[in-house]
Amino acid sequence: MAGRKLEERIGRLKQLRAAAPDESLVSAVRKGLEDRSNLVAAEAAKIAGDLHLSSLVPDLLHAFDRLFDEPAKSDPKCWGKTAIARALTNLDYADSPPFLRGSQHVQMEPVYGGHEDAAPQLRATCVLALVQCADLGRIEVLRRLVNAMTDPADPVRLEAVRAIGQMNGDEAGLLLRLKALLGDRRPLVIGEVFDAILNLDHEQAVGFIGDFFRSPDAEVRDEAALALGASRLPGAVDFLIKAWNESRHQEFGPILLRALSSSRQPSALEFLLDLVKKGSTREAAVALDALELNRDSPEVQRLVEEAKRIRGEAGN
Repeated sequence: MAGRKLEERIGRLKQLRAAAPDESLVSAVRKGLEDRSNLVAAEAAKIAGDLHLSSLVPDLLHAFDRLFDEPAKSDPKCWGKTAIARALTNLDYADSPPFLRGSQHVQMEPVYGGHEDAAPQLRATCVLALVQCADLGRIEVLRRLVNAMTDPADPVRLEAVRAIGQMNGDEAGLLLRLKALLGDRRPLVIGEVFDAILNLDHEQAVGFIGDFFRSPDAEVRDEAALALGASRLPGAVDFLIKAWNESRHQEFGPILLRALSSSRQPSALEFLLDLVKKGSTREAAVALDALELNRDSPEVQRLVEEAKRIRGEAGN
């Protein structure tokens, strides 16, 4: 019965998304933020953020504070606090106290065999939100983000990297280069570092990222190649082609071609199509597989079919 009533309260809130943005809507969402269930409060916060109900900022802040009281009981899994932090971010809330509090919160909850931190997503959300806080100086924000890059939780480190990338400036680029050189136990985080560096330094970063092709860690090499491709920089395409010419028969080769395909640059596509026309059977197959990344482009697919026809006529 209790579960059914909870679902009904959440269901009523979800129906509000289609309602007119009037005072009755605001009142209903405000009531949801005050609900004793963190799941109901979380749904209300999502609606407040998605519908840009800025008049509810005080209510969001009050609910956020309330859910820190005996947090493992009032807000298990941090669903309420995380949803509120996201709503405040969507509403461009620029005062740092709630985000600073959330970025440092650790909430240990019982799980089978011990205890587990339930707050990584909350910390991650709040860490990224620090960038928009008008009451924090640039150096203070960077200091907080450097700390977050050492967080044991992967999502927090990932968002710290993204936040530093949004800070722009020489200091941000240097911090990210240091992080790249120090490494991370998760290739996904290093991939985000590579993306941020290329976004900040553009062509000047191509050689730096390319140096990671020599990493003994295959996943780091892959992340470096894919980041270069995603950057769509002309220098990155040239670097990838040069790397292919040096390592085409190695395990790394297919990743290089996928990176070239993902760049969608004319010179990269021309190189791949030329492999389809004139490369060995293996090279042509790998190039075709890489070109599948562009299967949503009728023009590229036309060029692929033409390349296959030319190859067939040449008897390759």
